[in-house]
Amino acid sequence: MRGTRSAGPANSTTTRTAFTEQGVFCRQDGVEIDVDFAPDGTEIFDFWRLRLYARSLPDPLDLSDQVLRAAVQSLSPLLTEVRPGWFCRAKAATAT
Repeated sequence: MRGTRSAGPANSTTTRTAFTEQGVFCRQDGVEIDVDFAPDGTEIFDFWRLRLYARSLPDPLDLSDQVLRAAVQSLSPLLTEVRPGWFCRAKAATAT
């Protein structure tokens, strides 16, 4: 979920707190999946999130940045580096 919300009723005497939600996190059968969002709403991830996923697997993996980078590079052209160390699924080419 993405957006800005305010906590607390508008007409209450308590202080309202504004916060921005970032990213999406879920856990299924103990495996953690976490993504963040680029300004355009694209789901993006970094090595920290990949490492979190790898460590949560039934047979946990503790992978270095070098191993993660090699894995991501091996998936080119399926993944695109949108900024240093941050990746997203490559956009489907539009037929012209």
